[in-house]
Amino acid sequence: MLKELYEKFILAIVRVIHNKKGQTLVEYALLLVLIAIVVYLMLKGAGLQVNNVYSKINSALGAP
Repeated sequence: MLKELYEKFILAIVRVIHNKKGQTLVEYALLLVLIAIVVYLMLKGAGLQVNNVYSKINSALGAP
């Protein structure tokens, strides 16, 4: 039973790879992942800068 499921899974993957629509879907998925990584890195860098600004403001205000 598990072997049959594995074979069906492999055949489905082969069909998607050889199918032009499947190829386009994979390309869009790769582009989406790349864009997500770039956005994450940009937000991570911007987050550090925002944190530095808030730290400077907090230290300038002083303790009550």
